Amino acid sequence: MLASITSSETRRSRFDLHHRSLAWKLGAVIVGTLILAVSSYVEVPMVPVPMTLQTFAVTLVGALYGWRLGGVTIAAWLVEGALGLPVLAGGAAGAQHFVGPTGGYLFAFPIAGMAMGWLAERGWTGRRTGLAFAGMLISNALCLILGAAWLAVLIGAEQAVMAGVVPFLLGAVLKSALGAMVLRLVSGRWQRAAG
Repeated sequence: MLASITSSETRRSRFDLHHRSLAWKLGAVIVGTLILAVSSYVEVPMVPVPMTLQTFAVTLVGALYGWRLGGVTIAAWLVEGALGLPVLAGGAAGAQHFVGPTGGYLFAFPIAGMAMGWLAERGWTGRRTGLAFAGMLISNALCLILGAAWLAVLIGAEQAVMAGVVPFLLGAVLKSALGAMVLRLVSGRWQRAAG
């Protein structure tokens, strides 16, 4: 099934950024970091890690930008946060967030976005909503697993799972479904524009 997806179908279902100019790519990175920053402000306060729309934005950037530029965009956003720009959860900033309870989740974001981008380049896009949902769920799971692994070092494995995974499972499913729907809408618009 996946082998039947043509490269033009895959390009139409995400931004075809590797064929764009450097200026276009830089603009895409800036827009992507702004989207990621805005997603950080939509927050449900939880301890020790708040729930935000960050994973929704991370997977969407990966799916739309592809694994390379998606990874670069997410890394640029994290660098902005580490350098003191208020772009992390709830407007947080500073390198200390990369060594505290949220550190594992932050470092997992580029991996999750790149995983979704890699899958999107292989047809897991809005043209195949079920696969897009599965890809986003896999990416969300990567965030939770890597984040909880880091958290386990700080507070123990059982507490890390109970505080850093379980409360976020429903959110991961809902954000994955929302992301797949957004990709479906975007894919439909691109298809109408191309046709």
